[in-house]
Amino acid sequence: MNRLAHTKMNQIRRKIRVRKTVSGTTARPRLAVHVSNRNVIAQVINDETMKTLAYATSVGVKELDKKTMTEKAIYVGEQVAASARKAKVKKVVFDRSSKLYHGKVKALAESARKNGLEF
Repeated sequence: MNRLAHTKMNQIRRKIRVRKTVSGTTARPRLAVHVSNRNVIAQVINDETMKTLAYATSVGVKELDKKTMTEKAIYVGEQVAASARKAKVKKVVFDRSSKLYHGKVKALAESARKNGLEF
């Protein structure tokens, strides 16, 4: 097996391991994070009712065009925390999916914590 196949298998294993233990409820919805090559997306999801309670993205925000990915992640963390506050959500569980808790994912999490979300 080549190196790329091992990396993909490790991502799949991480995602399964994380989602096995993390599930959003009415009391503590799930903060799901997706990081692509150019954008960062975060959603607060109630898995019991299958509804998205809050949402933030860096897609289409002109002021972020020349920013780094970490700065975009910090912005999205602030926005999703503000949106969650409007939806009256204070406590969430953090779903990093197949990503490591490092860099952009960590910056988003710390920014959301700073702005009022508890996890």
